Amino acid sequence: MLDGVLNGRTALVTGATRGIGAAVARALDAAGARVALSGRDQALLDDVAAGLTQESIVLPVELREAGAPGRLAAAALDAFGTVDILVNNAAMAARVETTELTAELIDAMYAVNVRAPLLLIGAVIPAMRRAGGGSIINLSSVSGVIGTPRRSAYGATKGAIDAATRSLAAELGPDNIRVNAVAPGVVDTQLWAKNKAIPGVIEQVEQQIPLRRWSTPEDVADAIVFLATPAARFITGETICVDGGMARTLDLYSGGV
Repeated sequence: MLDGVLNGRTALVTGATRGIGAAVARALDAAGARVALSGRDQALLDDVAAGLTQESIVLPVELREAGAPGRLAAAALDAFGTVDILVNNAAMAARVETTELTAELIDAMYAVNVRAPLLLIGAVIPAMRRAGGGSIINLSSVSGVIGTPRRSAYGATKGAIDAATRSLAAELGPDNIRVNAVAPGVVDTQLWAKNKAIPGVIEQVEQQIPLRRWSTPEDVADAIVFLATPAARFITGETICVDGGMARTLDLYSGGV
C-alpha cells in the first residue's frame, strides 16, 4: 500500500535488531527509503539488513553511553548526507516492584529511553533544517499513557518522551520538522516469550484488548511509516496508541497487564 512513497528518503532506526525496530526497518525499506540500522548486536543488524532491498547501512552502538547518540548521527549523516526520518525505537524496560528499583536501573532506563533520543534528535536537527524538514517518531508505550503496575520507572521514561514529543513539535514545527510518538500495547515479540509460557497469560491479555489479539511488530511499524509519509503532513505533537484499543479501555483492577 505504501510502496515507493518514501523513494529518495533516508531513515535512521534505533533498536533495529529485532521486534518492532526490525519491522520498522523492513517497512521503511518497502516504502522506498534507505535505512541506517542501529543496535547493539552487529550480527542481528546484518541479518535484518540482508533482507532489505534498498541501500542500507549497519551502525552498531550502545546508546547508554553519553557520547553514542552524537556518534551515531554523525555516522548516518556521513553515509547518507541527511536523515529525513528518525525513529527512536531503542528502549530498556523493566517490570519490577518499585521496592526493588535501584538507582542504577533507573539511570540506565533514562539513559536509553530519554537521554539518547533527545541527544540523537538534537544531532540530526541541523541536517533536517538544511533539507527543509523531516519526520521524527519516538516510541512510547501504553505504560506511558496509562498506569500499569510494576512499571513505575519505565512508565516514567515513556511519559517523559511523550512530553518531549509535544515540546519538540512546538519547537521544530516552524522548520517543517514533525515530531510524533507511537505507543504500542502488548506486542508479540521475544520480550514476551517468557510470560507467554505461563498458563492463561495469552488469554488474559487478549481479554484486555478490544480487538482480541496481540499486536504484531508489523502493526506498529505500519503506523510509524504512515507518520513518516506525506500522508501525515499535518500531524505533529501526537502520541498515537497502536494497541488494539487497550489504553482507552483497559481495566487494571480486573487483572490487567
